[in-house]
Amino acid sequence: MNRRHLLAGAAALPLVAIRPSEGRAQSGISDGVVKIGVLDDMSGVFADQQGMGDVVSARLAIEDFGGRVNGMPIELVHGDLQNRADVGMGIARRWYDQEKVDAIFGLGNSAVALAVQNLAREKQKIDVVVAAGTTDLTGKDCSPFGVHWTYDNYALARGTVGAVMQGGGQRWYFITSDYAFGHSLEANAAAVVRQLGGQVMGSTRAPLGETDYSSHLVRAAGSGANVVGIAAAGTDLINIVKQMGEFGLNRRGIQPAALLCLLTNIKAIGLDTAQGMVFTEAYYWDQNEQTRAYGLRFQRAHGRPPTMFQASMWGAVTHYLKAVQAAGTDAAPAVMAKMRETPINDFMTTNGTIRADGRVIRDMYLMRAKKPADARGEWDLLEVAQTIPGNEAFRPLNEGGCPLVR
Repeated sequence: MNRRHLLAGAAALPLVAIRPSEGRAQSGISDGVVKIGVLDDMSGVFADQQGMGDVVSARLAIEDFGGRVNGMPIELVHGDLQNRADVGMGIARRWYDQEKVDAIFGLGNSAVALAVQNLAREKQKIDVVVAAGTTDLTGKDCSPFGVHWTYDNYALARGTVGAVMQGGGQRWYFITSDYAFGHSLEANAAAVVRQLGGQVMGSTRAPLGETDYSSHLVRAAGSGANVVGIAAAGTDLINIVKQMGEFGLNRRGIQPAALLCLLTNIKAIGLDTAQGMVFTEAYYWDQNEQTRAYGLRFQRAHGRPPTMFQASMWGAVTHYLKAVQAAGTDAAPAVMAKMRETPINDFMTTNGTIRADGRVIRDMYLMRAKKPADARGEWDLLEVAQTIPGNEAFRPLNEGGCPLVR
């Protein structure tokens, strides 16, 4: 059995060895255990920024909660969605139906996240999307049991496109991952470009996991664009930026606009190539005393500081467990009511809220990759260029088309 199949098998990670039956009725906890699943890309193009790092943060959150809620043990399982909706749905259905998982976190692929959110609505189970970006999660496909936790493509586009256009990037060409995430990110970014008076010169779509972007870059160079909007993530983003440098597009005055970029991506690209790139994030490990404390703790456990997905997993799991404790049950309607009414406060979020459409409102940050000479260490790669208040960062509630919004 290979590593991918092992990961897809969702090995259980019990934090308490015994699952007592006594007190179940009094506690309101079904099956005598609160069971959490982390379903992410564990072996593909996004594994570096999600993967086992998300599992590490979930485990740390459970440990910090004491391993029990309302007297009942908390159990953690994880699985590899393999960036395939059928695989992700198969694991989620088994978890909900057979393994009695109460809530699924992560869902770091937009196609999988949309499918699982629809399943969770049907099953009246909770899903908390940490790493997928499509705005449909809080639009036409919103759910009374779904939370879009960390970011979305609207927030990424508003922050990054505005900054690039202020710097003179008025003519855009998009290279887009050909699935729900990429389509959503391109659509959001192109809308902002046009709203701000810029031009969209064209676009191409590439399959997830593409390695040779030469044909896409030739078209971009010939389009008259001075910005390549990269509606891709993970290894795909890294390859596009590196190949832009190899093809000399930067020297011709064509700059990359990374619409979803994370700390590990900048590390892989290298500051020689990435310096000056701006992008939008929800967390940077060296931002302040609180973010540094968690970043260093996570690094001791995982070998490097967390990405915004990995860091925000801690807050997502903690907020859920607080809601279970306050509700006195793991029943989804009561837990969701507590999650919505309780402010979100942790090392990366101050007074965050969950809207009626499931969107978490939190401040976002425009980040800039440092010059190599300014980096003081291996992971000292970024600086905060601007804070974007949460009420400005995300799509207005009345514009998403969520059926739950009256």
